[in-house]
Amino acid sequence: MHRITLINGDGIGPEICESVVRIIKSAGLEIDWDIQTAGADVIESEGTPLPQRVLNSVKQNKVALKAPVTTPIGKGFRSVNVALRKELDLYANLRPCKNLPGVKTRFDNVDLVVVRENTEDLYAGVEEQINSDTAHSIKIITRQASERICKFAFDYAVKNNRHEVCAVTKANIMKLSDGLFLEAFRTVAKDFPQIAAREILVDNLCMQLVQEPSRFDVLVLPNLYGDIVSDLTAGLIGGLGVAQGANIGDDCAVFEPVHGSAPDIKGQNKANPTALLLSAVEMLKYIGEETYADRIEAALFKTLSNGDKTQDLGGSLTTTEFTEKVIQNLV
Repeated sequence: MHRITLINGDGIGPEICESVVRIIKSAGLEIDWDIQTAGADVIESEGTPLPQRVLNSVKQNKVALKAPVTTPIGKGFRSVNVALRKELDLYANLRPCKNLPGVKTRFDNVDLVVVRENTEDLYAGVEEQINSDTAHSIKIITRQASERICKFAFDYAVKNNRHEVCAVTKANIMKLSDGLFLEAFRTVAKDFPQIAAREILVDNLCMQLVQEPSRFDVLVLPNLYGDIVSDLTAGLIGGLGVAQGANIGDDCAVFEPVHGSAPDIKGQNKANPTALLLSAVEMLKYIGEETYADRIEAALFKTLSNGDKTQDLGGSLTTTEFTEKVIQNLV
């Protein structure tokens, strides 16, 4: 039996976790869940949003499924997500982006993957207050991290029968930092002659993505661009409520949806568990349970195809009702 850390988050986190755990169990796969709490709800009792016990659990179990955790804007504690990635060296953020049946979008031919470097760039959090009117943020790009994420992108392309990896930078302006990332990309690309290598500036990419997203296959980006572009691509397939994500390192992996904790609908049975469920499907593939992953994904797709959706997707189902529909469609 697999032992997997379950970080149930806050806001709607516990509700969608309950949904996904039920679906996985109904599919016939028994998992020993190591349930861990983190985020705003534990600060008062433990003095930190990310207790050491959470890190220890992920390090021991090697795999975690994580619900959203609240991060205050402009004040308060640093993002639990960022801290997890740094502490566990989860250097690759993987965001598959593909149309879902029954979810109406502007494009019906989206099938791309965003591979985002997860540990440096402006997200390293190196900032200083120069005076009351000026603050500095330091953009950190290293050859080691850049080559590592580019190799991950090309390896992913090979393993998943993709044909192209495109590096996304602003190297025409940030010639040293983004220039170094681009140089690393070109170096790694030489080891993968079977995969086409392309380069594009991030502003041009954004324009082309909203014109014809089918032009792209695998995108590899520094941290900040990756964060922005991955949300843009989520918009191409229906929004963050259906966007899956994974943070992968050499030793551990954390699978999570990319939407927020939605405290405004906490406890109202309105939350859409699709993004967490798709993240769990990716997790099951990662641990070698492809059969269960395929069954659950097929049940989800059948549910959506039948028009059974939560309110955020234009439907009327509650979280509980949607969960029951997916379970009924398991075959």
